[in-house]
Formats: sequence, structure tokens, C-alpha cells
Amino acid sequence: MKIAVTSASGKLGASIVKHLIDEIGSDHVIGIARTPKKAQYLGVEVRKGDYNNKAEFDVALQGIDTVLLISGMDDPQKRIQQHRNVIEAAIGNRLKKIVYTSIVGEEEKNAFSPVVKSNRQTEKDIQNSGLQWAIGRNGIYIEPDLEYIKTYVQEGGIVNCAAEGKCAYTSRVELGIAYAKMLIEEGHNGNIYNLVGEPITQNQLAATINQVYNTNLVYNSVSVPAYAAERKAALGDFFGTVIAGIYEGIREGANDVPSDYEKVTGRPHKSTLEMVHEFKSEL
Repeated sequence: MKIAVTSASGKLGASIVKHLIDEIGSDHVIGIARTPKKAQYLGVEVRKGDYNNKAEFDVALQGIDTVLLISGMDDPQKRIQQHRNVIEAAIGNRLKKIVYTSIVGEEEKNAFSPVVKSNRQTEKDIQNSGLQWAIGRNGIYIEPDLEYIKTYVQEGGIVNCAAEGKCAYTSRVELGIAYAKMLIEEGHNGNIYNLVGEPITQNQLAATINQVYNTNLVYNSVSVPAYAAERKAALGDFFGTVIAGIYEGIREGANDVPSDYEKVTGRPHKSTLEMVHEFKSEL
């Protein structure tokens, strides 16, 4: 069996490669990256593959049985065709199965919805591909909040527009474990899973960070327009709109969803406290 992981140079891709190696050995895992040298440290064969270049994927997927398609980071309309380049190359190379990293969220109700909607289109494209398939809908990663702790301390707390909305966070480690199972085990074929942990509020997130890092963070909620304006000023229109839209979605309940994680891995998703401890221990 040969399993390929796209975007292997990214943090999620690297986690999935690592957990696949643990399951089936490095000889059976292929990394695909736009810049292969950035993924060579993973200890597997790495092939070149840019989502914008179908011809590269026609070559990269030769001899592959199953491919993991990690959702791209480009503009929503661009990424639909980028993902189709991979799907079409998989069909052309007669792969058996494709697994896709989608995302939890609402398709219409907030500024993040165009991203979610583009992912839903890719889900449909995969389901109509004629290949065996499995789809994970990822929760929001907890790592960016933890990487931002020094800034939170400097600013006196966590500020966003989520209000009392709950978010079922996950981590790249937990997702790496789940996707390795989905790639290897046939029992997951034809299923869409919410890969998330327990839903928590931003106040609960701040309290958990305080418990582990001995900080004194408080949570301050602001309006959606105010947060969107601040994020756009800091990150530019595209990423500022996306980030503000994520927290707008949390505010509206888009990320308060039931978890299918145990169905995939055979164990409950790690708690928020466990994920924060794990992140700190890896630094």
C-alpha cells in the first residue's frame, strides 16, 4: 500500500505523515509538497505537487493507492479548482481512495461561510469521483491561541467577537491520529466525521490557559464589526475577514457540534486541558 499526503510540509500534513509512519512504516508513505525540500525532514519520499498544477499531480500520484487531500489556503473560488486538479489526477491514476480534510462551519451565515461553502463543493466533487472516500470536518485548531499567549499576556487577555458561543477545538496531533486511521481502515469509507473535541466558551479557554501557564488572562468580547475592522487592519482584508468570520461563526453556534472522533480512533478526543498540557510539553 502507498499512501500520499498532500501539503506535507505544513503542520497538519506533517502530523498526519508522522502518525501514518507509526501505523504502516515510512516505506508506505509519500509526502507531496509544493516545495519538496521543506518536507524532506519527515523521513519519507517527497514528490513535488502544486495545487495549481494538475500535471505535477498526474506525476506525483503515480503508483499511489490512497491520497489525503489537505484543504488549500487560497481564495475560496480558486481552491475549488485547485482541489479538482488533485481529484482528477487521482481518478486518472486509478487510485482506490481519497480522504479530504474539510472543516466544520455554516455555509451561508457569516464571513467565514465562503470558505466553508468551497469545502462543501470539494466534498461533493470527491463523493462524485467514483473513488472510495472518507471526509473529516476539522474543528478549529487550538494551537494558534497557544502560540499567541505572549501577545494575550501583553494585551491583558483574549479579545474577539465570539461572545458566549462555544467552539469544539481540536489539535493537529489529534487530527494526525484520526486521519491516519481514516486512510488505512476501510470501515471509514463513505463517512463524513466531525473531528472535534468538547465545545467550550472563550472564558473556559482563558481559564484553561491560566491553569496550565499560570497566567491571568480574561476574555473580552467585542462586536463583530469592531473585531472585523481590527483584524483587517492587522492582517489585510482577506485573512482579516476569514479570522473575524471564524469567531462570528463561533458566536452563532457554528462550531458547537457533536464529535465523531471516538468513532474514528476508538477513544474520546483529548480534553482542552490535555491539549494545552500537550502543547506546552512539546515546546
